[in-house]
Amino acid sequence: MSAPPFSQRNRPKVLKPGDTFGIAAPASPFDKEAFEAGSQVLRAMGFKLVVPPDIFDRDGYLAGTDRRRADQLMRLFSDPGIDGIISARGGYGAMRILTLLDAAVIARTPKPFVGFSDITVLLDFLTRRCGMVAFHGPTVTTLGHGDPATHERFLSALTTRAPIRLPAEPPRVLSPGRASGRFCCGNLTLFCHLLGTPFQPDFNAAILLVEDRGEAPYRIDRMLTQMRLAGCFDNLAGLALGTFSQCGSNTEVDRIVTDRLGDLDIPILGGFPVGHEGTNTTLPVGIAAVLDTASGTLAFGSPALD
Repeated sequence: MSAPPFSQRNRPKVLKPGDTFGIAAPASPFDKEAFEAGSQVLRAMGFKLVVPPDIFDRDGYLAGTDRRRADQLMRLFSDPGIDGIISARGGYGAMRILTLLDAAVIARTPKPFVGFSDITVLLDFLTRRCGMVAFHGPTVTTLGHGDPATHERFLSALTTRAPIRLPAEPPRVLSPGRASGRFCCGNLTLFCHLLGTPFQPDFNAAILLVEDRGEAPYRIDRMLTQMRLAGCFDNLAGLALGTFSQCGSNTEVDRIVTDRLGDLDIPILGGFPVGHEGTNTTLPVGIAAVLDTASGTLAFGSPALD
């Protein structure tokens, strides 16, 4: 299913101090101490929190049954007292609830939704199936140990309308150039796992930023090769690399990306502080972005929020 053009995206309202975040657990269970630490960070930023009573449920390696997790997320989107939604954790399980979500209902009540890692699949669902702007950024359990830049960029992305300009730190130019397109962002493994499903990602004319954690170099190679064979990169406009923690050195990852995708004649730029290690910058998904290797930046020309 195609989404509206990014110029016509359903933009959520900008958040302000005193607004309420609802916390969802759409994937794995989580550590309560890490959850409380992240909750304290959100409260210190001036947000009120709504913690659903069933958020600590467990069903094996999942945070409750598929139906419970899907219903919880739907309730948060439908509740007029909830201004924004943030995931408690990634882990595994968000893919299992995609068929249980009502895109039409969610599209009528757009709210800033934040998460990363396993939550990649929900970000893609919200931007493509619901026509919304969503946010790739920390979960509650990662906010607690996030660095000051992670906290500052999270708050700025959600409480201001100022367009975002993110420099690579430092930039690693794998293929020079400048390109614009709809911004997609997420975990490489999760994008790969969506292949062959009704929720397969669409990177046509997109600027794609990928990150990952704990994947051996040959697995990075395998995922990029599989996605290329599946046609995922046939019309890609540009590729940005976030952090690849515990995936080998940056040099090795860059070599693999260059080997697999360097002949696409698109800008490829590494070094963006997005992912599982260090600063995890909050970025809007589903709106127009420009990737420029000359300036070493990723820039969004228009506000992500109303």
